[in-house]
Amino acid sequence: MMEAFLFELHVLGLDLNGWLTLAVVLAATVLMAAERLGPDLVMFSALCVLVVAGVVEPREAMVGFADPATVTVGVLFVVARAVQDTGSLSQLAAWLYGNTKDATVALLRLVLPTAALSAFLNNTPIVAMLIPVATGFARRIGTSPGKLLMPLSFAAMLGGTCTLIGTSTNLVVSGLMERQGLAPLGMFELSWVGLPTAVVGILYLLTAGRALLVDRLDPLASAQAEAREYLAEVEVASDSPLIGRRVEAAGLRHLPGLFLVEIRRATGDLLRPVAPEDVLMAGDHLVFTGVAGTIKDLTAMPGLIPTGEIPDPGQELYEVVVSHNSGLVGRTVRGAQFRRRFDAAILAVHRAGERIEGRIGDIVLRAGDTLMLSASPGFRRAWQQGDDFYLVSELAYDGQPRYQKAPIALMSLALMVFLPAFTGTSMTVSSMAALVILLATQCVSPRSARDAVNWPVLVLIGAAFGISRALVDSGAAQGIADVLITATQPFGPYALLAGVYLLTMVFSLFISNAAAAALLFPVALTAAVSSGLDPRPFAIALTMAASAAFATPVGYQTNLLVYGPGGYRYLDFVRVGAPLNALCFAVTMVVVPLVWPL
Repeated sequence: MMEAFLFELHVLGLDLNGWLTLAVVLAATVLMAAERLGPDLVMFSALCVLVVAGVVEPREAMVGFADPATVTVGVLFVVARAVQDTGSLSQLAAWLYGNTKDATVALLRLVLPTAALSAFLNNTPIVAMLIPVATGFARRIGTSPGKLLMPLSFAAMLGGTCTLIGTSTNLVVSGLMERQGLAPLGMFELSWVGLPTAVVGILYLLTAGRALLVDRLDPLASAQAEAREYLAEVEVASDSPLIGRRVEAAGLRHLPGLFLVEIRRATGDLLRPVAPEDVLMAGDHLVFTGVAGTIKDLTAMPGLIPTGEIPDPGQELYEVVVSHNSGLVGRTVRGAQFRRRFDAAILAVHRAGERIEGRIGDIVLRAGDTLMLSASPGFRRAWQQGDDFYLVSELAYDGQPRYQKAPIALMSLALMVFLPAFTGTSMTVSSMAALVILLATQCVSPRSARDAVNWPVLVLIGAAFGISRALVDSGAAQGIADVLITATQPFGPYALLAGVYLLTMVFSLFISNAAAAALLFPVALTAAVSSGLDPRPFAIALTMAASAAFATPVGYQTNLLVYGPGGYRYLDFVRVGAPLNALCFAVTMVVVPLVWPL
């Protein structure tokens, strides 16, 4: 009986291991698409099943976790965090975005730098940093944030296809190529197809894509209308780049969710109301009103510091309400020695229905006052059972950017990019060199460096290498390749190339792009070799297809970032993203055979 069953499996082209591998890969794909479990957990569990079943040896299964591509991705997370922590991204964004009031010009100034930055940095922090910038501008000109946020995400994805380090997918494919005896991807090799694709994609986003975007209601508009308004005070530092600039030129007139109420000079003069032409001076105290989510962004602006001590990067933000039983009631912040007593600094104060005048230290606290505090991570544990106040929520805080370190961070990034391009140094070595410089010069703190590493992504990539190996060893990759070859053979090698692209693109719409690339790489390689064709153009096409997850919000992390703030529906991504998928496919099919002949 068993012999007959095995015979039937062989007739279909695969043995038991091959069918088991296909079943495991299919189950993993379905689970990742359903989003009920993290893709890292799904991929690692799938790899464990294949190891236990004897499809792949443990040593071969785990080799991906020590692969240079996996290590490089981990290092790049820290490099991107260093650039972010030094304020380089926020300063560049403010300079490029400017004070334009035209929606088309704003979109152009948003997508071009986003694509350029994403070619060299992890696109997730870039998009995360620009979301409030784009959202604030949209509200200022009276349009929906959805008109800007989806193009922002798509531009980041397009930019990632232009260089080897643009996205982890490119590094994964390069590592897989090297393991199969092929030359790894060069730093700018993908630019031949990535740049034309990005140009066509951006033109589409500025024209037809923009017209296809539905003007969705801003999901935060009603919430912000009812949000607690805080009073916050910051000081213009002695070395601030804002000194000598007018208020409007410094970009302080149209901050999203913030209003500049008054300026208190070090000389004692009071400017109220604040005029656009008022000039900023060292030691000025700027008083803003705004909601919690925007007040905390003040400390991320170059040259502005809270009126108390600068919060330590290890501090966290808390929102608390003064209790009726608190000894703080009826006392000023300074008189109550708040900082010494609670080891916390008050950054902002809210009192319902009343705008509080005067310095924060002189405010007489009342029961029900809501305070935003900068305190140590142990603050919640120490005071949540006390009588002084009720703990309401904990807010994220990234620390004061190290603006003086920005040139070092940018130079390290340039070194990392150009060493492999012009000296033949491996990407792993150049990225590690950049990391050493960034840590040695304190562009990024050890804690921030540890937090920057996205461990689930590394687990996913390491497991994907092992599953890719199992697909080859079990013959499953050959079986799928044979089907693909048979289906496209009457139409020639270009049809096979298109088949590889389309199959990868469909996978990337529903699962992680790195996982899609790793799972289908052995299929693409086997199909090319079995047809007597150069495998390199197939690897390039697969790399491009894996990043073409425009038509769903779940295929790419930046799409998920803008999904909620943009007020989008699932079909919005289909409407705008599907034509962009088609355009990227067309450009790839034209360019790849020209640059990498079949």
